Amino acid sequence: MKTATLAPEQLSTIDAYWRAANYLSVGQIYLFDNPLLKRPLTLADVKHMLLGHWGTTPGQNFIYAHLNRVIKKYDLDMIYVSGPGHGGPAVVANTYLEGTYSEIYPHISQDEAGLQKLFLQFSFPGGIPSHASPECPGSIHEGGELGYSLSHSFGAVFDNPDLIVACVVGDGEAETGPLATAWHSNKFLNPVNDGVVLPILHLNGYKISNPTLLARISREELEQFLRGCGWMPYFVEGFEPEAMHQAMAATLDTVVEQIKHIHHDARVNGNLTRPRWPMIVLVSPKGWTGPKKVDGVQVEGTFHAHQVPLHPNAKPEHLKLLEDWLKSYRPEELFDERGRLKPEIAELAPKSARRMGANPHANGGKLLRDLLMPDFRDYAQNVRQPGILGIGDVHVLGPFLRDVAKLNSEQANFRVFGPDETLSNGLEALFEVTKRQWDAATVPNDEFLAPSGRVLDSMLSEHQCEGWLEGYLLTGRHGVFNCYEAFIHIIDSMFNQHAKWLKVTSQLPWRRKIASLNYLLASHVWRQDHNGFTHQDPGFIDHVVNKKAEVVRVYLPPDANCLLSVMDHCLRSRHYVNVVIAGKHPAPQWLTMAAAVKHCAAGIGIWHWAGNDFDGAPDVVMACCGDVPTLETLAAVSILRQYLPDLKIRVVNVVDLMKLQPQSEHPHGLSDTDFDALFTTDKPVIFAFHAYPWLVHRLTYRRTNHHNIHVRGYKEEGTITTPFDMTVLNDLDRFHLAMDAVNRLPQTGNEGISLKQLLQNKLLEHRQYINQYGQDLPEIRNWQWKE
Repeated sequence: MKTATLAPEQLSTIDAYWRAANYLSVGQIYLFDNPLLKRPLTLADVKHMLLGHWGTTPGQNFIYAHLNRVIKKYDLDMIYVSGPGHGGPAVVANTYLEGTYSEIYPHISQDEAGLQKLFLQFSFPGGIPSHASPECPGSIHEGGELGYSLSHSFGAVFDNPDLIVACVVGDGEAETGPLATAWHSNKFLNPVNDGVVLPILHLNGYKISNPTLLARISREELEQFLRGCGWMPYFVEGFEPEAMHQAMAATLDTVVEQIKHIHHDARVNGNLTRPRWPMIVLVSPKGWTGPKKVDGVQVEGTFHAHQVPLHPNAKPEHLKLLEDWLKSYRPEELFDERGRLKPEIAELAPKSARRMGANPHANGGKLLRDLLMPDFRDYAQNVRQPGILGIGDVHVLGPFLRDVAKLNSEQANFRVFGPDETLSNGLEALFEVTKRQWDAATVPNDEFLAPSGRVLDSMLSEHQCEGWLEGYLLTGRHGVFNCYEAFIHIIDSMFNQHAKWLKVTSQLPWRRKIASLNYLLASHVWRQDHNGFTHQDPGFIDHVVNKKAEVVRVYLPPDANCLLSVMDHCLRSRHYVNVVIAGKHPAPQWLTMAAAVKHCAAGIGIWHWAGNDFDGAPDVVMACCGDVPTLETLAAVSILRQYLPDLKIRVVNVVDLMKLQPQSEHPHGLSDTDFDALFTTDKPVIFAFHAYPWLVHRLTYRRTNHHNIHVRGYKEEGTITTPFDMTVLNDLDRFHLAMDAVNRLPQTGNEGISLKQLLQNKLLEHRQYINQYGQDLPEIRNWQWKE
């Protein structure tokens, strides 16, 4: 006869702990007062507005209790990721039971008064959300939007060889595209240098009002699917508590022993063959241990258990059902008269930092170490005079990032992520010192693939790259995500969630600041002429600036030296989302390194060498933001200065987009006085902008001279064409910009009229030439700035 994993005393303790967590979870959803039911429950004890999700909660409480046991038994370094939506009741209850919650929030004390406050704050005005939110200790994953739990978990364990992330995947969550793809993250895990993700698929059968797919396929098909993704699934199935406790305990012991064996085989024996990592499928009823039937309708084991199954305020007869439900957990056996969890039950929880709520990896700023940084000035382009042709700005940045990776290889806290685009985006220099991490099969003609590396770009999924990087940052490391500008939109929602996380955690004193999330968008709208309309979209900037000003930063360096300066700043920064847009194609270089550093520090400035308003009173301001807009603006200025030599022109270049906003709106914003000093109070401003024109208007609408700001940018015109024609299609080219200036300068008279006709003829000549030869005019291709 097989010996039970849990001795009777252990079984009793773990079941009591589970009941306590369930009781606290139901209390959070329902109770306004009377937290220990010391008197009969009344409607006054029930919250008026009932919010929360019960269905996933008891299964997560079950998992958490059993993880506590194996953490203590094996002295594991483990954190918990709650993937199912609205898992807040479970993680709050368990971090309270283990003591972490009260240590961080002393007013939520370990007694009856603390219980009352714990219950009241949940989904209550001024309280906490129903997710595993930033306010909850131990959380690195809120779960407000489904699909990213596995991605975050893998990001957390990269370069964390002793860490195990227990990732609970909801079976509804498993239907999302990002999660379905994330099962393949195991092909990128190095068993020597990385930790372990233990997925626990919580198969309780239902979403909000529908069954889940994985619960409605055969066991054979589900097992084949998971095994086909490279996992070794272990099934724990049932509803009877004692049998389920024994099964879960035995399975977790098996799984932990298997993980230890894999690590020993790789780290001691040198076996680097990709292992089949274990995972668990927990099959339990939706709303387990809750009301079986309500109003004659089955609740437990159906979608009716998903949210709030009882509504005493609307149906007073539910009050008795709620009281019976709460009493079914026998709280008098769990808590003493003062409301403290009884010591023999509390003993199940690990101690100190081994508690999942107190693990420092779940508060990554505690572990954050500064990057060792090379001096970016050492990588400078030699700009002997403005306008010399460079090799492509990102190609200049590549050696800098290469050396960042090299300098930090020993402390292993920097990685570059991208969906198969590191080479395409001009960062080939990285592969001089590192490989792409890849633990699937290789063939002799593969390039740069190895079991360990600082680059993770061998998965064609923006979702995974974003999720991996977020998990990496949230656990105290640094990184860069390089991507095509048009397709960074794929992770718009993920960016949303991370920006919200940063906003909330910045207001929590106990949450330490983490390294910034750095986007490098290197294949941008104006140089996707060969890929066409599908690859031409600069709208991510618009999306980013919707977020709180204290979180987001947007940089558009005009040349390589400015890009180096900006990226050095971004890699040193904390708790921001930095968006950097730069070109990879050969382009003019404008500033020496010394000038670039000064310009980037200011974020915006007059390029006196390009203009001729020597008395500080221009007739027109030619402004630009972005590498191609800068090129076209300076070309337009050269035309105007040649044909209208008496015209006084000021050139203003913007690196830090947020400088355009007032100080009251963004910490980087210019004062009205400083803005007026740059853009004047009454002169026309021709503004060439990298993205959609309306964004500049949005950022400057409060400025004195806003009515004189005329913006050219991308207006959703694109195709497969020449580089210059992309600007012509969107009226951003030098000829249109020069005509815009003339149109707003009646004092140019007949000379201006003649110049406009010349420029219109140039546009016709351009169209005829590219249609015949398939490339831009020689004067466009070979244009150079001349003083």
